[in-house]
Amino acid sequence: MLGRVKKFLGIEGIKVELEIPEEVSVQSGVVQGKLHFSSMNPQTVESAVIIVIEKYSRGRKRDKLTDEYELGRIEIELNEEINPEEITSFEFEVPFDMMISEMDEFQSKNILYRGIAKAAKWYSKVSSEFRIEVEAKVKGTLLSPFDRKAVNLKY
Repeated sequence: MLGRVKKFLGIEGIKVELEIPEEVSVQSGVVQGKLHFSSMNPQTVESAVIIVIEKYSRGRKRDKLTDEYELGRIEIELNEEINPEEITSFEFEVPFDMMISEMDEFQSKNILYRGIAKAAKWYSKVSSEFRIEVEAKVKGTLLSPFDRKAVNLKY
C-alpha cells in the first residue's frame, strides 16, 4: 500500500534534469538543451513543458516591483517508458522572443542615449534574471517532476 501511495505522489518516481548552456545568444532566439529522465521504478513520461522566463525587477526597498514574463514555451509529447536505474535523454529547442522595454528602445537609438539609459536603469535598480523551467507529466502520478536552471541571455 505504501508503494502505491509513493507512486501516486511521485515519490521515488521519475526525476527530470535540465542540461542547458550557461550562456545563450539573444540573436539566435533559441535555447537548445537536453532533458534527462531517471527513475527508481518503471514509469511512463507522457509529455514535458519547457518555458523560458524573465524575472524583471525595478525599484528599491518598499517600492520594489517584480514581474515575470514568459518569453517562450514548448510542449513535447514523449510517451516514453523510463526504466529503473537508466538515464533516458531527449534533446529540445525552445524559441523565445525578448521583451523590449521603452528604456531599452530609447537606449538603442544612439550612443549618447545609451549612457543616459544605463544611468536611469542603475538609479531605478532595474535588473532581469532569466531561467528555464521544465515540468513533466507522468502517467499515474499526482505531482509532476520539475527542474529549473538559470541562464544568461547575452546580446
